[in-house]
Amino acid sequence: MVSQKRYSIPQPWLLKQKMMFEVCYALLPLVAASVYFFGWRAFVQCVVVLFFGLATEALFVFKDGKPVTSAVFVTCLIFALSLPPTLPFWMAAVGIVVAVSLGKMAFGGFGRNIFNPAMVGRCFLYITFPNSMNSIWAQPSQGWVGGGAFWAPTPDAITSATPLMQFKEGISTPFFDMLWGNTPGSLGETSGILIILGAAYLIYKKAAPWRIALSCLIGGVLVCSILNLFSLSGSSLPLATIFSGSFLFGTAFVATEPITGAKTKEGQWIYGFMIGGLTIVLRRFSNFPEGLMFAVLMMNALVPLLDNSIRQVQKWRQSLS
Repeated sequence: MVSQKRYSIPQPWLLKQKMMFEVCYALLPLVAASVYFFGWRAFVQCVVVLFFGLATEALFVFKDGKPVTSAVFVTCLIFALSLPPTLPFWMAAVGIVVAVSLGKMAFGGFGRNIFNPAMVGRCFLYITFPNSMNSIWAQPSQGWVGGGAFWAPTPDAITSATPLMQFKEGISTPFFDMLWGNTPGSLGETSGILIILGAAYLIYKKAAPWRIALSCLIGGVLVCSILNLFSLSGSSLPLATIFSGSFLFGTAFVATEPITGAKTKEGQWIYGFMIGGLTIVLRRFSNFPEGLMFAVLMMNALVPLLDNSIRQVQKWRQSLS
């Protein structure tokens, strides 16, 4: 008789990865801010995403007696914080299942995925459910308690415009509102000050490549300034463009993801610069108001070519010396 392998939970069930926990620590203030701005529904949405994300990876790895990686917590939190506050829970669940299964496990699991899993899941939802992902937003709560006293934004707080969309229509948003987070947007992208503090923490802990973050900002500001020079940008101020939409959030937590980003130092400069520049170009000339997700996925695909080309150039220079 052929013995069948028993399906059981390995001990330990979780592979602890210090760097991944550092990213989670940097994201937790944004989770708390999402509750303050959009109510307790935001927290439950994060919990739903975490549950289905963990369960999906567990289905893949437990059958082989392997533990779940800490990286799945990062994927789940980034994915959850990139979603609109009013997105139905079932859509969020479907999105994270796609993110983990197709964006990560289909490539062989942790360290082998080509594309950022969170952006794979978000792209799936963005294309499959465009109205829910792109047309319904909520005004953040005000006051000391904020949304902590409410389950979700009230119907009269629903809007169809974020600062990024308003910029395209020539409507400006106060910079302090974008810095603090008092603007419509995805759960984790509204508070610029918390994102900056999170990025500083990750760079201090060496959990994120500072070259990618800095070059992404440089690319975005430079391309936006060039478009402004020719009156082709939707915003008159590059700083306002950087603080609107998911640019800062993506720069701090998505572009700097170590598995799918460039590994060589020169490659990191080019990789980040291209993500920043492409984001601004896609925002201005494509049919999608937000371009960072597509910029990251496109550059993910080019990372092997980019790093290999740089290594070849380095070998050629060494051979000449």
